[in-house]
Amino acid sequence: MTVTANRRESDLALAKVGTKEFVTVHVADQLLGVQVTDIQDVFSLKSLTPVPGARPEIAGVLNLRGRIVTAIDARQRLGLPQRPQGYAGMMAVGVEFQNESYGILVDQVGEVLRLADQEFEPNPVNLDSIWKDVSQGVYRLDGRLLMVLDIEHLLRVAAA
Repeated sequence: MTVTANRRESDLALAKVGTKEFVTVHVADQLLGVQVTDIQDVFSLKSLTPVPGARPEIAGVLNLRGRIVTAIDARQRLGLPQRPQGYAGMMAVGVEFQNESYGILVDQVGEVLRLADQEFEPNPVNLDSIWKDVSQGVYRLDGRLLMVLDIEHLLRVAAA
């Protein structure tokens, strides 16, 4: 049996157990997870054009391979302080929502984690209302919480 066949069998076995894959991102000191199935692109921010009169969480628009993408400032949306260096060096997670392209601006993109559905927990009761609105729930990882982003709720303000 080949390594590829072994991996396929392993992947199928894990899928039967009930797992999901998440790309981890960091926004300030928060560890967040976005389901791999929600992501279309991961890219670094090169340039950004501000949009006069846009809501504060809309950082601007950018051109990504010929597509106009609305850039959402995750820090602003989550009520966190702005980065001292501004948007320079930020990463973005590209998603589609209501037939529009968005780039969610994050400080750093981490690794891909496969996590068991049985380890998923509801949001903590003491979670701030802004965070409750954009979180599907959490996973406990070695003393840290991985908050699973609800992309639809995160982008709801941008599409309104």
